[in-house]
Amino acid sequence: MPGKSSRRGGRPMSNRRMFLTMLVGATLRRRSRALAALLSSAVGAATLFCLAAVCLAVPAQMTAQMRQFGANLIVVPVSAEATTPRITEQSARAAVRAAASTTGTETDRIRQADYRYETVRINRSPYLLAGIDVDDVRRLNGHWSLEGSWPSGGQVLVGKDVAEAASLKVGSTVTAEYLSSDNLSLDNSHQSSAPGAATDAASGSIDHSGHGGHSGHGGHSGHGGHSGHDGHSGHDGHSGHDGHGGHSGSSDGGAAGEPAVTESAQGTAQWQVAGIVDTGGQEDDIVYATSADVDRLTGTSSAGYDVVEMSVDTSSTTMNDVVAAVESAGGGRLQAQPVSKITSGDTRIITMLNTLFWVVSAVVLGLTLVGVSTTMTVIVSERRNEIGLRKALGASGRSIATEFYSEVAVLGAIGGILGTAVGYGLAVAVCRSVFETTLVFNWPLAIVSVVLTSAVAVAASYSPVRRASRIDPALVLREE
Repeated sequence: MPGKSSRRGGRPMSNRRMFLTMLVGATLRRRSRALAALLSSAVGAATLFCLAAVCLAVPAQMTAQMRQFGANLIVVPVSAEATTPRITEQSARAAVRAAASTTGTETDRIRQADYRYETVRINRSPYLLAGIDVDDVRRLNGHWSLEGSWPSGGQVLVGKDVAEAASLKVGSTVTAEYLSSDNLSLDNSHQSSAPGAATDAASGSIDHSGHGGHSGHGGHSGHGGHSGHDGHSGHDGHSGHDGHGGHSGSSDGGAAGEPAVTESAQGTAQWQVAGIVDTGGQEDDIVYATSADVDRLTGTSSAGYDVVEMSVDTSSTTMNDVVAAVESAGGGRLQAQPVSKITSGDTRIITMLNTLFWVVSAVVLGLTLVGVSTTMTVIVSERRNEIGLRKALGASGRSIATEFYSEVAVLGAIGGILGTAVGYGLAVAVCRSVFETTLVFNWPLAIVSVVLTSAVAVAASYSPVRRASRIDPALVLREE
């Protein structure tokens, strides 16, 4: 039928085949222009896919990296009962399980560390001793700067301020003495402070990973009553750090720099300094030993914890939800407080990353629109005579517009495919070199990238194609 088919080589040609032949022919005749449009689309697709892939994959990795800079959640005891002044092992594990459940994380993937604080004499001077699981603390606090190594059995890790005050170096041997009277005020503060002390401790832990202010430990009640200690400066309120006189009731004061301890120590130990930690915070005022060594020194075991620190991933939930879950798991005996610096820093970085993605995406889309639009304007101008002739032969403006839109859509799709492949390669390189993580190809994102690139190309060609479909064939033929 006329208008329905033509013959080429003895075979009928359908309208669809004829249309495709014309489309391919027009593209091949103007290869340089088609290549320009294709490259514009490919660059846009590569940039968008790379940024989107990185922004989708990196936040989790960045959150994990941020969690290496210490805990973002501090748990302290809240109890008025004299029999439960500390966090029990059961409560500590329940808190970790609650945090894991709320964040959708496996329990063993939650970075957490437990701290038991005691006042001990190190070379006859009182200091705050923290009993720790070394592996847990090391895993939680990747930002700690250490000279030497982490302690094992019979060794201690001392804060920089402690090392300077006591003239300690890596390899030094120290004598640790545990006197129950040094810790009486500590126990009393546990028993009598109830929720107020816990609240103060939690609020004091926000910027310092919890040390030096928990449950009365950074300024032990009664420690300022040590004979000769009143009015002297020390380390965060720890009496005797600068060589002050002896313990109240156990000596007549003693000479400065020579504390006289007449009370018999309940436990003694010889420890070697394995390392010196420098954080710039209150951790530098503390001596760290393994929990087993602290148990042997004090003659106690399963004494519970004064502080439980956790680093939780809040990318899928809010910190408030985690706090509520932890406190509920503690049955009213635990209080959880977020570490504001870590939490806000984590959120701020991810927000900045997403903002950067949207800004760059808008710029890239704008450049893609300009590039494709300019290219199509040139192509329409070069095909002006062809368009006029076809309209004179009866072609409608719609059919001409359809041909151009199809040509641009195909170029945009090809450019999108090539750009997505290149963008994936760039995203892999960025993730490996910058963020030290692997990237899995995201098929839904790839499909969206190709479709969006093609749609942007078609949208960019709207104005020149609209002008082409409205060309007056009489004016074109007259120009000929």
